[in-house]
Amino acid sequence: MIVRIRFGRGVKVGKTSRKPRRFAVGVASLLTPAAVLATVLALWRIAADLNWTGSFAIASGFFSHWQVWLGAAVALQVCAHLLNRYAKGGETAAS
Repeated sequence: MIVRIRFGRGVKVGKTSRKPRRFAVGVASLLTPAAVLATVLALWRIAADLNWTGSFAIASGFFSHWQVWLGAAVALQVCAHLLNRYAKGGETAAS
């Protein structure tokens, strides 16, 4: 009697380029300070509305609202988080 065991195709092992992942880490490291800057601008605008500080640098237009700056900060931080997850490539700390 002959028993055949068939295994599914495994993951191909070979050289893969790490450049896109390194680029993702670089961009993600720049997005976090940009998110902090946007948060500071949002807080400055809120403080200017409450007359705690002087006038805000952008007096009118789309970017004169604190909600825009806070939304930009959240969006930048989410992008940084997603890029960091991509850069890890599914590797865990244990492996």
